[in-house]
Amino acid sequence: MNEAGTTVYKNILLEVAAPIAYVTMNRPDKRNALSVEHMLELTDCFRQISRRRDVAVVILRGNGPAFCAGHDLNELIGRTADFYRYVFDVCTELMDTIQGIPQPVIAQVHGVATAAGCQLVASCDLAVAAENARFATPGVKIGLFCSTPMVAVSRNLPRKKVMEMLLTGEPISAQEALLYGLVNRVVPAEALEAETRALAEKIAASSPFVIGLGKQAFYRQLDMPQPQAYAYAREVMSLNALAADAQEGICAFLEKRPPRWQGG
Repeated sequence: MNEAGTTVYKNILLEVAAPIAYVTMNRPDKRNALSVEHMLELTDCFRQISRRRDVAVVILRGNGPAFCAGHDLNELIGRTADFYRYVFDVCTELMDTIQGIPQPVIAQVHGVATAAGCQLVASCDLAVAAENARFATPGVKIGLFCSTPMVAVSRNLPRKKVMEMLLTGEPISAQEALLYGLVNRVVPAEALEAETRALAEKIAASSPFVIGLGKQAFYRQLDMPQPQAYAYAREVMSLNALAADAQEGICAFLEKRPPRWQGG
């Protein structure tokens, strides 16, 4: 712990400039490859952030030449099946945690995002990419099909495009990633940080309570049949309407004044 009571990590950096938290992967010499230790730290960091009322949005980024080059392959040589299951369980837990915390997580992508790094982008709620960013699921080229990255990527991109990425291992450009829905925006590299922050600030202007409620509802309804999804969403919206922030927001709109969020 540091003087501010924040955990100090070995592989990541956490900086809070309320209402935004910056989580920076800090293994530049390894292109931010996801070792088990790195993934456990990221999961712990996101869980700690989830309990902070001063953080409304999280930006995930990477130091060095790449956003994230996937799993640390040094850990995948000559191990047991149980160890491999553990590695991919830890990875799955990380991806689920990103989508499970109330704060939206924005990936700020530069360089390459490959394999589990591409999975990381797909698991974030939003993504802003530099024009030089590249995305790939290249495991097939080294004899390890990107099966777990496939889960997240196939929930973002059209089926045939995902299959092409998985079967060829060839990267797609930032513009292709935008076209197919993997990222929200593509900007010049020199504007990446500012554009990502601007998007985060736009989200942070709304009620954090309502944003968290909506994020949870979005992921829960995705795989429901439409009648079930409407029934669930109706209940969520009805309870949302009772919340202090909903009543404040409606009154502020009708009174033509800025809302004063209460956090509930």
